[in-house]
Amino acid sequence: MNRKQFLILLGLVVVLGAAGLFVYRQKHTSWQESSGAIGQKLLPNLAVNDVAQITIKSGAGDVTLARQNNLWRVQERGDYPANFGQISELLMKFADLKSAQNEEIGPSQLGRFELLAPGAAPNTGTAVELKDQAGKSVGSLLLGKKHMKKPAANAQPAGMGDEGWPDGRYVMAGAGAKTVALISDPLDTVQPKPEQWLNKDFLSVEKPHTIAVNFPQTTNSWKLDRASETNDWQLADAKTGEKLDSTKISSVTSAFSSASFNDVAARSASSAGVAASNTVLTVETFDGFTYSSTIGPKKDDNYPVSFAITASLPTARTPAKDEKPEDKAKLDKEFQARQKTLADKLAKETAYTNWLYQMPTYSVDEILKTRQQLLVEASTNTVAPATTEK
Repeated sequence: MNRKQFLILLGLVVVLGAAGLFVYRQKHTSWQESSGAIGQKLLPNLAVNDVAQITIKSGAGDVTLARQNNLWRVQERGDYPANFGQISELLMKFADLKSAQNEEIGPSQLGRFELLAPGAAPNTGTAVELKDQAGKSVGSLLLGKKHMKKPAANAQPAGMGDEGWPDGRYVMAGAGAKTVALISDPLDTVQPKPEQWLNKDFLSVEKPHTIAVNFPQTTNSWKLDRASETNDWQLADAKTGEKLDSTKISSVTSAFSSASFNDVAARSASSAGVAASNTVLTVETFDGFTYSSTIGPKKDDNYPVSFAITASLPTARTPAKDEKPEDKAKLDKEFQARQKTLADKLAKETAYTNWLYQMPTYSVDEILKTRQQLLVEASTNTVAPATTEK
């Protein structure tokens, strides 16, 4: 190689190096529109306490959470109470969202980040609109594609695919925004699914005194009762040969003591009645509460259940025979405190009667044991006839 050829080759190396540096700087600069934008809040003026409505919308559906008389409700579920803790956590998170990277893009590039307007088309995002009590928008976000963190080649956990796991998300803040921000939170819980925003703090049946289940087939029906909280359960109207199996009744005697549900629907006139195919569970408690649960046929691993709740609470305390006069004031105070607790419980749980609940099979199946399934199994042992030796 002569000197001329060497100089030409050197020049090409310089040109290619400069071009590569230019491309790198252009790409790096596009993700950092301005040094001041990195680390800044996406919704800097969001006043969390002013937010009275949250709308989440995507091509899969939408949900509206609205604050009414200081109580958050889910509009798509007949204004059923929403999970305040979940909403509060989300609003605080929105108020503190910060950009880790920024890129200014044109409309043709929105699909690449799944930031097209919500709809049935592919590559659309999830729109979140925050409004105040007057219906004025106080903030909005368009949530797009999740950023995936890929595991190291030699440190991939068992069962983890090559795509890795979400550690961030591409978002656009504000109407008409032209800048895509990458945040360090995938915001997995922000989904337009009404059932995910329901308050699952449900009723609790305590201190049962009698439990009765009336099946469509009356021969399957039964009733249990006990004289006190420490007495054993007895089968009411036991027939000859019927003996209650104490090992089989633990699930039915704790019916709905920690009830759970998957979804709700506003209770209509058609769902309020007792159809011939329904089963009715009635529980009376030592505190004077009566819970009547109408349970429809199972569908899609759920039972539709509605509740009627009443209570007969004493207004005055009945003194014990051996009560000492000096204890009266203390016992009266304890009685009044207990009655207030029960009155508050009644007011809270009566509100649950306005909806029809989709309850999982595991929380209902064990309650719906037939009469025969509660009894001691009849012995099948038989004595072989004696043989005569010849």
